[in-house]
Order: sequence, then structure tokens, then C-alpha cells
Amino acid sequence: MGFLQTVCERARQDIKTIVLPESTDIRVVSAAAMILEQGIANVVLVGEADKIKELAGALDISKATIVNPQTSENYEDYVNTFLEMRKHKGMTLEKSKETMLNPLYYGVMMVKKGHADGMVAGAINSTGNTLRPALQILKTAPGTKLVSSFFVMVVPECEYGNKGIFVYSDCGLVENPNAEELSEIAISSAKSFKTLVNAEPVVAMLSYSTYGSASSILTEKVVEATKLAKEKAPQFLIDGELQADAAIISKVAKSKAPESKVAGLANTLIFPDLNCGNIAYKLTERLAKAEAYGPITQGIAKPVNDLSRGCSAEDIVGVVAITAVQAQMQD
Repeated sequence: MGFLQTVCERARQDIKTIVLPESTDIRVVSAAAMILEQGIANVVLVGEADKIKELAGALDISKATIVNPQTSENYEDYVNTFLEMRKHKGMTLEKSKETMLNPLYYGVMMVKKGHADGMVAGAINSTGNTLRPALQILKTAPGTKLVSSFFVMVVPECEYGNKGIFVYSDCGLVENPNAEELSEIAISSAKSFKTLVNAEPVVAMLSYSTYGSASSILTEKVVEATKLAKEKAPQFLIDGELQADAAIISKVAKSKAPESKVAGLANTLIFPDLNCGNIAYKLTERLAKAEAYGPITQGIAKPVNDLSRGCSAEDIVGVVAITAVQAQMQD
């Protein structure tokens, strides 16, 4: 069974409710129909029922819950909650009322209030617009200082990582993390690997240097981040700084870092900045014909995930399944 099939099966074991706020897009409505047919999650569509049903046409979304913020019994409560949360930032009642009519904000507030377990959006919204409500309303998870992102990379016929499965992080959100932020990304990524792959993470802090083979401001950041990550999360196997080949290939590891418990075995790869991470995941996807699932967010108090605006309905189904499993683990 492949990675995504396994995630979908896990999602079915404990059904969660996921909000899809972009109900004006046929891809989202098509995904909702597939999710419900496959029993992956309960679905909430935010919008006007008549328009959503007209868009759906012959698609069966009869099991979906459709919520219109303008007529919802929870609207006033959501407005007052958001006002209270943001009044120190100058939020007014009128502005709160307007904001809660935005499907993205309404969807996140559903998650905040426990009326849903997670949200998936981004098919027609930018990453900033998708994640801003989550950061304002849900904030970061307990013990987490930073929201970041990762990709699950599934490389066919690959002997490295966890049977060809890797987490690459951060490839989509934090542009140039400092050492403290990089350590937070490493710890969150270890947790994400354990959550989604259901195996022990082996975390490599990547650089162009292995164990001091080169020295610069760039390598020193990774060295410091490795030290911090080890101190904060001794329960995880984390090591660095390591070059990519030393991190995943045992023969190279024996030569470059023979004492490391991570080198040659890494399945969770932490890149020093967004340039490196984004380039690496795209090259892996194209040259190794890998499946790339993401970017998936980590570090938010409850799961909210961002889609690519070029996504397909099938892509949305996959992200919803991942979001549902994240919600299971946060329980």
C-alpha cells in the first residue's frame, strides 16, 4: 500500500470533520464528493447552498454540511469571539462582522470552536490569505514557536530514507530561518514524520559541509541549529551539519561521519533556507519521478493546510486525508 493510500486508510479509522471554504471552485466541490464517497472525512462547505448545489450538478455532495456565514446560528458568537481576540489590535465590531463573512476566517473559527477538526484551502487563495486567519485565530501549537511547512517525498524504487519516503523541510514558508527558527523547523518536522509516516524520524540538518569540513556563516547557522534542536528535543535522533550524500547514503556516511547515528540513515531532511528546500523538492520530484505531497503546514494549534492554486481535485483529496490524520494525532 502506497503512502497516500495508507494515510487515507488511517483517516477512515477515526473520521474527522474538515472545512473546505472555497466552495465556488468546481475542483473543491468535486473533491468533497470524492472524500465523502471514499469515507475519508466529513466535509463542511462554506457558502450559499443553492449556488454550491448548482455548481456540483450531478456530483453527490448530499452528505456534506453546507454553512452560510450570513445565516449561520454561530455567526454572532464567532463575531464576538474574534472581536475579543483582536481588540488589542484595533478590531471593531463592524470590522469583525465583515471579517467573519470571509469563508476563510469563518472556516478557521469553526476549527477554533471545535465545530470542525481542520481546514484545507488555497485552491483560489494565496498562501498568505489562507494562513493569516489560522495565525490570528488558532496561533501556534503548545510548545511550538514557529509555523513552518514540509513536503512528504515518496521516491519510487529507492533504498534510502524510510523505504523511499522522506520529509523535506522547510520548502514552502520560512524564507531564511535563523538558528533558533531552524531548530524549531527540525523538531516540528520530526513530529510530522512520526505522525504521517508512522515511523521514527531520523533528522539530518543539511549543509554544504559535514562535521566542519567547511566553515562559514552559513555552516555555523546549521551547527548552532543542530545544537539547539538536540537540547530541546533529546527524544529525537538529530544530527548535523551533514551534506546530503552523507545524510542518506551509508557508504558516504562511513567515510564522512562515521560516529553519527543519523548519517546514512536520515529520512527527515532539514534545509538551511527556502531556496535550498524548494529547489531540492522540485528536482527530486522531476528527476527521481517522486510523488510530492505538500506544502503541509506544521506548528499551528490545529491543522490548516494550504493548497497550490494549480491543484487538482485529487490533490485536494490527498491534502484533506493528511489534514485528518494530523487532527487525529493532535487529539
